[in-house]
Amino acid sequence: MNWHLHFLGTGAAHAVELGSSAAVLERDGEPLLLIDCGPDTLDRYQAAYGRLPQAIYITHTHMDHVGGMERLFTRVWFDEALRGGIRVFCHAALVPWLQARVADYPGVLAEGGVNYWEAFRLVPCTRGFWLDGLWFDVFPSRHHRPGTSFGLALAGSFAFTGDTRPIPEVLQHCAGGSELIAHDCGLHGNPSHTGIDDIEREYDAATRARLLLYHYGSVADGQALAARGYRVVGAGQRVALDAPSAPRADAG
Repeated sequence: MNWHLHFLGTGAAHAVELGSSAAVLERDGEPLLLIDCGPDTLDRYQAAYGRLPQAIYITHTHMDHVGGMERLFTRVWFDEALRGGIRVFCHAALVPWLQARVADYPGVLAEGGVNYWEAFRLVPCTRGFWLDGLWFDVFPSRHHRPGTSFGLALAGSFAFTGDTRPIPEVLQHCAGGSELIAHDCGLHGNPSHTGIDDIEREYDAATRARLLLYHYGSVADGQALAARGYRVVGAGQRVALDAPSAPRADAG
C-alpha cells in the first residue's frame, strides 16, 4: 500500500492565500481521514476527491480549524445517504468547546426540529481511536490554554501536532521512531504556536530532521523557513509516508 499526507492548506489563521491548515491521510490514493475542517477546507477536499469526507479528526476548536463544520452540516443534513454517517473524532475534553463553537446556535435550521449532531457520528476519545483497523494515538499539544488542543499520531507513519508550542517529550513518546512529524511552525512563536527559534532550541538534530513544517504566515515565511534548511510543505502537496506499524497489543 502507498500512504500519503495530502495538505489541503498550510496557513496560519490570517494566511488566506495558503488555505486553512488541514491534511488528509490517503491510502492507495483514497482519502481515509481528514484532519481539521477550516472555512475553505471542504472546497479543497471536494476539488481533490469529488465527494465529502467520511471521517474527520478535530485537533482543536479555533475557527480556522472548525469553521467548515457548519457548512458540512448543511450539506449532510439534506442528503439522506450521508446523514448520520460521517464520523467526527475529537478528544472528549473538546466536546463542550466544539458544541459551543459549531452546534449550539438556537435553531440549527430556521425551520426547527433538527439536532446538529444527528447529522454526524460524534466519536469522543481520550487515548486514541480505531478507524478501519488502524489505531490512532491522540496526544495533548501545548496550547495557550491546557486541555484545548490535541495532536494525532499513527505509529510508524506520522504525527500531526495541530497548533502547538514545542512538545519534545510528547513526540518522543508517541512518534519516537522514524515517523514524519508535521509540526506547527512560523517565523515567530507566540503562546499558541511554535516559532523557528523554538524548534532549534527545543528539538535535537535527529528530531528536526523528521520535521515537516506547516501553519506558517505567508509564502515568504515558508520560503524563509526552507532557506534555514527545513522541509516546508505547501498547499496541495502530497507527502509520502512510511506504512503504519501493526497496532500495539494495548491499543484501544
